[in-house]
Amino acid sequence: MRKSGILLPVSSLPSRYGIGCFSKEAYKFIDRLKEAGQAYWQILPLGPTSYGDSPYQSFSTFAGNPYFIDPEDLVARGYVTAEQCNTYDFGTDIHSVDYGKIYKSRFRLLKEAFDNSHIEEDARFQEFVQKNAYWLEDYALYMAIKDGFRGICWAAWEEDIKLRTPAAMDKYRRKYAKEIVFYQFQQYLFQVQWEKLKTYANDNGIKIIGDIPIYVAFDSSDAWANPELFQFDENCEPVAVAGCPPDAFSATGQLWGNPLYNWEHHKETGYAWWIQRVRHALGIYDLLRIDHFRGFDTYWAIPADSTTAKTGEWETGPRMELFNALEGALGKLPIIAEDLGELFPSVRELLADSTFPGMKVLQFAFGGGDSEYLPHNHVKNSVVYPGTHDNTTLTAWWDESASAKEKAVAAAYLHLTGCQPTAKEVAAVKTEAARTALLRAALGSVADRAIIPMADWLGLGEEAHLNSPGKLGGNWSWRAADGFDTAALAKRILAECAVYCRTEPGRKPGVCLAV
Repeated sequence: MRKSGILLPVSSLPSRYGIGCFSKEAYKFIDRLKEAGQAYWQILPLGPTSYGDSPYQSFSTFAGNPYFIDPEDLVARGYVTAEQCNTYDFGTDIHSVDYGKIYKSRFRLLKEAFDNSHIEEDARFQEFVQKNAYWLEDYALYMAIKDGFRGICWAAWEEDIKLRTPAAMDKYRRKYAKEIVFYQFQQYLFQVQWEKLKTYANDNGIKIIGDIPIYVAFDSSDAWANPELFQFDENCEPVAVAGCPPDAFSATGQLWGNPLYNWEHHKETGYAWWIQRVRHALGIYDLLRIDHFRGFDTYWAIPADSTTAKTGEWETGPRMELFNALEGALGKLPIIAEDLGELFPSVRELLADSTFPGMKVLQFAFGGGDSEYLPHNHVKNSVVYPGTHDNTTLTAWWDESASAKEKAVAAAYLHLTGCQPTAKEVAAVKTEAARTALLRAALGSVADRAIIPMADWLGLGEEAHLNSPGKLGGNWSWRAADGFDTAALAKRILAECAVYCRTEPGRKPGVCLAV
């Protein structure tokens, strides 16, 4: 059945506390999704953000972001008062996240809540800690030690704890015993609040699409606790790192710096860590979008001492062997493959063999020629997007980013002009008309699923661009203001989606029908 959904990170929800969280605003948004006839809410990764504030560079692939913990729930639990919450400065710009202020204020508030919680006496907390020990022990210790070393990367810690000698591990567990429980406390609250919100979404016919970045951050508990999983030398220093080769967008390529996997070790262990990772993710999300899917086929390996990606080489990944192991352990996987970028025939073969739906992005469609991203070339087993979180909004694309050629091709293709428009005719096309036509092209695609960024439904411009790859700072900060999720907008979205049979027949706003 044809379905649609909306992309909106949790961080972009409005709230009184400087960043979107698992608050009443999130529940209201789910209500509007239901009224709009939507089947999915794509939220991107939920992990704790590190430097640069990117959810794709997280301190842990298993942990949740403590920024998303709802302060009003802390008040309801009696851990803090409303007055205490109001004493903190979370930022005053309703349209943007001030991560500096959030970092200073959120953890101080959480520490107050922790000190008043007597959480260690809570049997449910103890059960959570035991159930999640396989990742939580390392993560909580890692974060506590990191705080003790004033936030520096684990590679710069004292040698004994960097290399996790038994004596050092015992020493730091004793030294930071209280701090370890504090970080466990955060994860407990995150899980309790998230499970409640996700249950509400599922009960209202909304499934959650989350993201798994293919790589983990070097500065993460995953890399520190499991050096054997990565291409590290005997001193736990990277031998090679991730990136992508030079292309039309970058003459020197992209040097991401993430550690590369030691795929031979993963193979020898039956891909146990990956099975653990995906099993955990499926406990959080209903569907998983795997970022940089092509890296499972071939990946760009860059010597760790390189200053540019130009020196990299293509190496072979695990291909179907990994996914066969995952499905052998977990059953059929609800995965969406981010199959963008340079796609070798072997990458396309891997996607076909996996049977995972790939992605079709309309902003890539109009460069000329018979592009695979043009709607007439889409396939049912795919997910169509006007743009991803890395793209700008449709409004900004038309006004600022699209080339003259792209606009002319799009205008003709979308019947905004004649088949061979002049520059004057293209210039006369109103931005709103172009945005609406592009949205309808996505909804009208043969693709089984259409996911529309919320900013595109709102008609916002560059101010709502979530992430500009390669840009340092200023990303992941856009917030929707209070009142963005109106009943009128939900009704309009429902009407637009119904035209293209992406809602239940006869669906009306406010009527709860399973999607």
